[in-house]
Amino acid sequence: MKILLFGVSNVGKTTVAKLLAKRLGIAFYDLDIEVKKHLEMTLEEFVQTANLRWRDQKRGSIIKKIIRLEEDMVFAIAPISYTHNFKTRIIADDILPIELYDTAQNIFSRLVFSDENDKTYSDDQYRDAHRDYYLKEIQGDLDWYRRIYEEMGIRNRIFINNDPPEKVVDRIISEYGL
Repeated sequence: MKILLFGVSNVGKTTVAKLLAKRLGIAFYDLDIEVKKHLEMTLEEFVQTANLRWRDQKRGSIIKKIIRLEEDMVFAIAPISYTHNFKTRIIADDILPIELYDTAQNIFSRLVFSDENDKTYSDDQYRDAHRDYYLKEIQGDLDWYRRIYEEMGIRNRIFINNDPPEKVVDRIISEYGL
């Protein structure tokens, strides 16, 4: 079984995917880590390298490579807009694609930033000073990627509801009979 977790930034994909993989005793993959490994650059460098279509083509190629592996896995997949080069690969009997989602406010409360070396950090003062901007951006991402995931055929959705990751993992295991 290959469980693919999709969702916007800061929704909790990586945290939930790590915990779920550990609970199920299967491999864990994270698209951001795989991009850095395969392309030998930081995410900051990756974002600055070319346009979104090019970046999504690179990410799509990496997604295809990972899901072709002959192992059970949980794969946290960063938001991706151009999905044409891999979306048919996720509709298979051994693949369970799930969108994780939450409210814009809950995602905002977990918002973290990263520096040029991909080290994450919190800056609540800065975040809070730009609250309206970030809430609008997060809601825009939620709306945009929901449409993308629907176009890809992803029908499975888990509402995070600001719950602890362990509780989200319990719900995924229960709801999908894992």
